[in-house]
Amino acid sequence: MQNIFSLSKKIADNKSFQAFIIFVILVAGVVVGIQTYKEKVAHIEHVLNLIDFIIILIFTVEIAIKMLAEGSKPWKYFSDAWNIFDFSIVAVCYLAFIVPTIDASFIAVLRLARILRVFRLVTTLPKLQLLVGALLKSIPSMGYVAILLGLLFYIYGSMGVFMFSENDPVHFGNLQLSVLSLFRVVTLEDWTDIMYINIYGCDHSIWGYSASEGCTNPKGFGVGAALFFISFVLIGTMIVLNLFIGVIMSSMDEAKKDAEAKMQEDITNKNGLTLLDEMANLSSKMEEIKVRIDTIHTKLKKEG
Repeated sequence: MQNIFSLSKKIADNKSFQAFIIFVILVAGVVVGIQTYKEKVAHIEHVLNLIDFIIILIFTVEIAIKMLAEGSKPWKYFSDAWNIFDFSIVAVCYLAFIVPTIDASFIAVLRLARILRVFRLVTTLPKLQLLVGALLKSIPSMGYVAILLGLLFYIYGSMGVFMFSENDPVHFGNLQLSVLSLFRVVTLEDWTDIMYINIYGCDHSIWGYSASEGCTNPKGFGVGAALFFISFVLIGTMIVLNLFIGVIMSSMDEAKKDAEAKMQEDITNKNGLTLLDEMANLSSKMEEIKVRIDTIHTKLKKEG
């Protein structure tokens, strides 16, 4: 039994095996994409279903190998969140084959779970794990930035209704429309069109842009409207949204440090020595060699 555990450990850590799993995940993603063309691939649906089943069997074997690699404690496989994620996807994919015989109404929903198999690339590529881990770590901090952005939208949205609702009811007729329009502005999607409607009035056509529908009370706000939109873009896009980038970058640094610490811990557990200990041992040996060389040199000098 011990031989099976050690063999499973070697296979699980083997780079060729990991590359094969990545290839299977990519094939699974391609198969899912092909299955979206239902009418065109109806004649080979049985082949695609067979490939689907083979892929799930491969993933099952992978899970079994990783569990056996844990030796006499296979439950340690579930101590890693990524392993739980892999196991859940495979389990749901099996349900997609079983449920049709029980209740066909759930098959469409369960088949959507097959798409999640593509996300298994995250569990097989350490760099992607680092990136996803950083995003998850940044969620609490991003929540506060989101609150700040929400306040900005609420304040400017209310101002937009009070200022522009009569002139531009399509974009600022009520608070929800105003916030939606500001979301378009903050993404910089033709935001100048909305600005010009309120600078010159909805009855004017600026550079071929059609006037807003429902224009019953045209009124241009000139510089006031320009300041409103430019200030919102500067604050919303240039400052607040860049805070999200800053939070993510900070979380990336933390995740990288955690990964390095874990790697150091793995090296320690494997060799029983840290890199610092190894460097200290090496330095000590070099000192011994230096002393011996000095001794030999002194001895030769006396004999000469």
